[in-house]
Amino acid sequence: MGILSGRLLYVCNTKVEFLHMSIPNDKLQKIYSTWDESDKRAKANTEVSPFDIEKMVGSIVSTGPLYYYVIDFFDMSLSHVSPSIMEIHGFDPKKVTFDDILGTIDPRDLNFVAEAEKSAIDFFYKTVGINKITRYKTNYSFRSRMKNGKYGLLNHQSIQLTVDENGGFGKSLNIHTQIDHLSNENTYRYSLISLDNDVSYMNLCFDSPNDSPCIFTPREIEILQLISEGLDNEAIGEKLFISANTVKKHRKNVLSKSDCKNTAQLIKMCVLEGLI
Repeated sequence: MGILSGRLLYVCNTKVEFLHMSIPNDKLQKIYSTWDESDKRAKANTEVSPFDIEKMVGSIVSTGPLYYYVIDFFDMSLSHVSPSIMEIHGFDPKKVTFDDILGTIDPRDLNFVAEAEKSAIDFFYKTVGINKITRYKTNYSFRSRMKNGKYGLLNHQSIQLTVDENGGFGKSLNIHTQIDHLSNENTYRYSLISLDNDVSYMNLCFDSPNDSPCIFTPREIEILQLISEGLDNEAIGEKLFISANTVKKHRKNVLSKSDCKNTAQLIKMCVLEGLI
């Protein structure tokens, strides 16, 4: 969770001028209601335990240029904005607002982002459990306006850092990675990936969420992440204290499960679905 708020700029009369396109107000109202009508948003400020944000971001496998920030759902303020947002969107990291970031969303993907956020919240509370929310990352992709004015595909990953005493969302670390080199097509799906070797849920559709767990085991996900870092079987085996032959068997299994023909296709699929 974490890309949407109940605020958006440029509202005027019955229409909204947004990225040089007129978007009906009723469509934007759907986005507003994602958080403003939700009882899952923190009602008070929440404190983040000391953490190393660079280390946390570094633990997410990077497949392209990225930027990150922390959004506080209590008042929609930003902190810890990375300087790289200037290179991707042209925003000053010291002055950028959440509305600025929302304003980059391609109008064609507005409805999807709103629905994905709402569906992910519902899925968390009904299926995963709010007690586990800080141990998962939410993933989906959306088209966004880049610094050069053109649209590119961003992969959105968010990790909830705090919740209030009622389980409402407090602060969230959001990471946006540019993945145009992998795909220009949005999958219109979202994933909830465990950071704790728990059950992960991939490729969920907000029209009819499927609570079936991820097809890969926690060990296979570990190996996928290490493959994406360019490690060979020997190096992966050393990291996981297993033999290179065992790694080879795991690689064969994940290719079979995913119906991918090669490692490149497998990595692309895993990036788009949030596994890495």
